[in-house]
Amino acid sequence: MFCALIIIVLLVVGGAFLYHYIVTGGLRARQKPSALEARVAASLVNFSIPTEFKAMKNPLDATPNGGDVAAGRELYQKNCDACHGFDGTGNTHAGNGTYPPPFDLSHAAIARRNRTDGELFYFIRNGVRNTAMPGWQMPNLQIWQLVAYIRNLPLTAPAPREQTVNPATPAPSEAGAHYVGSAACEKCHEDIYTRWKKTPMANVVRNPKEHPDAIIPDLKSGDPLITFTVDDIAFVYGSKWKQRYFKKVGDDYYVLPAQWDVTHKQWKPYFVKKDWWAEFYPPDNFQRPTGALCDGCHSVNYDIKTKIPSEWNVGCEKCHGPGSEHVKQATAASILCPSRMDYVAANDTCIQCHSQGRTLTNPIDGKYYDWPVGYDVSKKLSDYWKLEDHKLGETTFTHFPDGTAHKNRMQGNDFTTSLMYTHGVTCFTCHDVHGTEYPSQLRKPASSLCLDCHGPSSPNGPFAPSLEAHTHHKAGSAGSECIACHMPKIAETLGDVNVRSHTFHFVSPSETDSMKIPNACNVCHTDKTTAWATSALKSWGDQSPWRVAQ
Repeated sequence: MFCALIIIVLLVVGGAFLYHYIVTGGLRARQKPSALEARVAASLVNFSIPTEFKAMKNPLDATPNGGDVAAGRELYQKNCDACHGFDGTGNTHAGNGTYPPPFDLSHAAIARRNRTDGELFYFIRNGVRNTAMPGWQMPNLQIWQLVAYIRNLPLTAPAPREQTVNPATPAPSEAGAHYVGSAACEKCHEDIYTRWKKTPMANVVRNPKEHPDAIIPDLKSGDPLITFTVDDIAFVYGSKWKQRYFKKVGDDYYVLPAQWDVTHKQWKPYFVKKDWWAEFYPPDNFQRPTGALCDGCHSVNYDIKTKIPSEWNVGCEKCHGPGSEHVKQATAASILCPSRMDYVAANDTCIQCHSQGRTLTNPIDGKYYDWPVGYDVSKKLSDYWKLEDHKLGETTFTHFPDGTAHKNRMQGNDFTTSLMYTHGVTCFTCHDVHGTEYPSQLRKPASSLCLDCHGPSSPNGPFAPSLEAHTHHKAGSAGSECIACHMPKIAETLGDVNVRSHTFHFVSPSETDSMKIPNACNVCHTDKTTAWATSALKSWGDQSPWRVAQ
């Protein structure tokens, strides 16, 4: 009798709990699961995976630019993008309204859960009952192609509410950590360190006495601009577009008055007239110290008092903060990582140097600084740095009339105005500064990189049946590449050598006529007029004439 009573009580309590759960929204897709419910569900799902699948490895080629990854991209954009999103985080209209939420397929989540290829294959083929994840009816080959592409999803920063850097927790730089130099990272991160050593980041500034091959041109050519010898050069700066030479005088460095144009292989004079700081320094290179104008971005932890950095060049700790605590105890908590920061802080890691701006306090101890003095990646860049102002309609040394970058080292100025930035895309979504085989340290060739997030079947566009239908250029041609139209080379670095815009905005020929901003059509078709380009764009029936031809 007593046992029966207990059973009745339990049934009543259980029924009451179930009723309360249902009427308070327990069956709504929009209601987020409790931590306990999510943990139990995840455990059950993991428990359901057969052992033989956990050990399976993808038999296909998963290299970033491989054919199987490209095929997987098309399948993902067609079948998975709507719920999982272009980066796998599930932060989409459909994903945010799904219960349980879509599996997080981002790099960080897969690494955290140590998902194997076989597990991903199992979930795609069989689905998960009572969730929005179906068991896809497709050949095994296509499932493996999807797995290959999931391993190559774009990298993005977490949303601010999910960031693992707790503002209330002192960052390593504030908790007694100190700088130890990039060499200290090699032991545990040998592959990354080896790749980084070959990058422009690691070789911005070189001592010709240690690296005789650093000097590209022949200093004995007899060019009248060469008024110095190799003995005068303490540092060689740059090697991609231009090369300049620093001479040490006292405890500071000064730029010699000639620079080498790498593209045209010729000497050109070097003297700054138009930059904002020029009016605050005498018209003499040897009264313009690089410590105030250059060195903060070409080094790690440059001390404006001693004029000595912890390390020359853009070393590991420029982006990760001081590493002494991480060397002692190699945990995620002992080092900063942009991939764990929200998109603003993550991008600021690069914007600190890839932008034109001014320190909030200028001058500092009587000197005007052209880099964010006092900032490191544990801090908020906007507390130290203000991007260069621009008045719409004016062409300046730094900007075109619409606000697009007119000169190099303004990728950050451009990017913060873009839709990419507002959607949480980061610099490292496209670039890997640890080093790659592709130009500008891209993660993969530009011809395929943009298609990771954009494609004919993607919610992100383009909204056309095929890539050729969108670009109106033959597939594989220069004109069919996304960067040809959306990232034209219009920002000047030296003479007629330009770098790519980072607004991703299509500049129309009419804007060239009205505001003298170079447009993508005539950047390529140099023998044609803007009138020709406008006429061609008007014939593109799938494009809005108000965007491209007016």
